[in-house]
Amino acid sequence: MSKTAVIFFSGYGHTRRVAEYVVEGAQASSIEVDENGDITEADWDTLNEADAIIFGAPTYMGGVPWQFKKFADASSKVWFTRGWQDKAFGGFTNSGSLNGDKQVTLSYLQTLAGQHGGLWVSLGLPPANTLSSTRNDVNNLGGSGGVLVQSPSDAGAEAIPDGDLETARLYGERVAKIASRLAS
Repeated sequence: MSKTAVIFFSGYGHTRRVAEYVVEGAQASSIEVDENGDITEADWDTLNEADAIIFGAPTYMGGVPWQFKKFADASSKVWFTRGWQDKAFGGFTNSGSLNGDKQVTLSYLQTLAGQHGGLWVSLGLPPANTLSSTRNDVNNLGGSGGVLVQSPSDAGAEAIPDGDLETARLYGERVAKIASRLAS
């Protein structure tokens, strides 16, 4: 079994709820970037020891929030030593709109993984794009690069559609399985 770490920032609780499902699927450690953009030394150790790292951040104004960016910039210390080279990576994001420029955030997360020499894991799920599809279907937003979640801006995290949460759980499971194969 691989060791997977999910690191995320959540401004209003929506991303935290999605992270819980990713963590469940991957049977992963959970690390939350705090409101100042920091994590503990023990969290850095967890990331360094992991076979897979899954990034999570809400999409604010077309990108990751500054708190996650501060963490990403701090990861340059690991980059200098190639400490995360050849790890499996994945990512997830959410925003209030169905589109909400989430793909821009996923591209940022994928680029960060690539800069670290990591191997990005795609979503690997077909889109739910038929007339009979609903918001409770898996991958109902039709992502392929990672998990896309719509979090209604006028409701709490409990209003996130079940299909998005199940997509997150399945993705965590996929990343962990691929990391296990790479580690063996």
